[in-house]
Amino acid sequence: MPASRKLQVTDARELLEKASRLIAMKGKKVQEFAVAKSIPDEAVAAMLGPTGNLRAPTVVRGKTVLVGFNDEIFTKTLG
Repeated sequence: MPASRKLQVTDARELLEKASRLIAMKGKKVQEFAVAKSIPDEAVAAMLGPTGNLRAPTVVRGKTVLVGFNDEIFTKTLG
């Protein structure tokens, strides 16, 4: 997939279908969602920026998806 391709709602849902946990970060604001059984609309919305595209960085580690950046969370989760 080319890097110039913008990932949107459908792509975000596809990522979450394979995950059990989403950690969405915007600076100091951190939201965690359990997405193993269902994918709440709030979880998908937390993954998207104001233009409707998937926020960066997006990292998949096992069954956890991290979106956005928070140094403390990245260190703890990706250690």
